[in-house]
Amino acid sequence: MFHQKQRVGQARLKTGTTVMNIKNEWFIDKDSRYRWIYHSLKKRILSVRTRFQHVEIFDTHEFGRVVVLDEKIQSAEMDEYIYHEALVHPAMVTHPKPEKILIFGAGEGATLREVLKHPTVLKATMIDIDEEFVDLCKKHLKKWHRGSFNDSRVEVIYTEAVEYLKKKRYRFDIIIADISDPVEDGPAVSIYTREFYSLIKGALLPDGIFVTHATSVPYIPQKNISGRIFKTLTGIFKKADFYYEYIPSFGTLWAYTTGSMKYSLKKTAFSLIQRRLKERRLEDLLFYDAETHDRMFCLPKNVRRSQVPIKS
Repeated sequence: MFHQKQRVGQARLKTGTTVMNIKNEWFIDKDSRYRWIYHSLKKRILSVRTRFQHVEIFDTHEFGRVVVLDEKIQSAEMDEYIYHEALVHPAMVTHPKPEKILIFGAGEGATLREVLKHPTVLKATMIDIDEEFVDLCKKHLKKWHRGSFNDSRVEVIYTEAVEYLKKKRYRFDIIIADISDPVEDGPAVSIYTREFYSLIKGALLPDGIFVTHATSVPYIPQKNISGRIFKTLTGIFKKADFYYEYIPSFGTLWAYTTGSMKYSLKKTAFSLIQRRLKERRLEDLLFYDAETHDRMFCLPKNVRRSQVPIKS
């Protein structure tokens, strides 16, 4: 997705028989040459360039506060819980006792927030390359992190993900990649590679689980980034799964892929998910439960075809 901010002056849009004047400032989500999504802004919070990326935070009428990195919507106040619960809990619940967690990216602190809801967690290590961005999130995105950075179980390290993995001293039960999309010249473009995922495998304990978001679910094969990520994982891990969820602020279906030498998240029993959610006191999550888990892994025919090969 390509995004652009723009002031629309006296432009007029026809909606049926009604004509409305657009006078306010809008953020234009240019998904393609042919599909633009307009977000009306209430207030600009900040627009700064860190050493690694361009950071913008807006207050919008539709989605509340919105974080934009390099002209891509990263997270929105009204629906971030869908994205983050879908990213974190399927892997965390599938693992019988996730104690040591490694997180890449996730500067808003919401992934960390969801991880720390599991009482089994002893240590959560978060790796982010952009300390300035994380500091901005601590100040302006309190509804996202909810003080998670201050938890005694948390360690935040500011370094490059591949370099950290090459020098790793520990192995982990769960590794979560919540990094920016692979934008050309962006800070995450070198992460979506076989080298990176192979290093991930080496940093997992024998029964560990890796999960990453994998960009949008494609409508046309030429844009099948999520399928290429999944195919790479199937060549590295014995068990690899693909699932997705609709994220309203992204305006599209969003893909997640997982890899493990032991566990298939797709095959996690409904009753087991229910029991672990109850044991870990996670029955009040806003989005995720056992029924949601099963649905996310139930892929329609066109998506199954686009993600070949899919392991059974």
